[in-house]
Amino acid sequence: MILVLIALVCGAVALAGCTSSQTASSGSTSGSSSAAALTTSPTDVMPSNIAVTVTVGEKDYLGNIPVTFNGGAGQINVNTIKVVLTKVDGTTQTATLGSGAGNTVNLAGTRGTGSYAGESDRVEVFVTMNNGQTYKVADVLRQYRSRSGSGE
Repeated sequence: MILVLIALVCGAVALAGCTSSQTASSGSTSGSSSAAALTTSPTDVMPSNIAVTVTVGEKDYLGNIPVTFNGGAGQINVNTIKVVLTKVDGTTQTATLGSGAGNTVNLAGTRGTGSYAGESDRVEVFVTMNNGQTYKVADVLRQYRSRSGSGE
């Protein structure tokens, strides 16, 4: 009985080590993994004394996505703001957003023509504070919308 219990515990420990996986990607991703890249994940909650906010605007009919830094209590502690756009085809674009309230960067997202009509691009925003701590403050999908507003 004890041997069976030990074998079960060892098996559970071995499986627990095999089931946890973290993936971090940088640069371009392949087209086959674009479905996974276009899935959002939870964002971080910043402590209220250093909290800042960033707004990811809607994608316009040209495919542009505006990202605006709104500031906040921790604005003076912001070191860098990195914005990562993952397009429908799996390619990525990285931009740096200024840390002054109202600073905006426009990302060139998927325009929505041909096979990508109506598809969504993913925008992630990472704020790194002066102490080196990085927070993911936004992770959203932005869908193409046509000029007429009725869809294509």
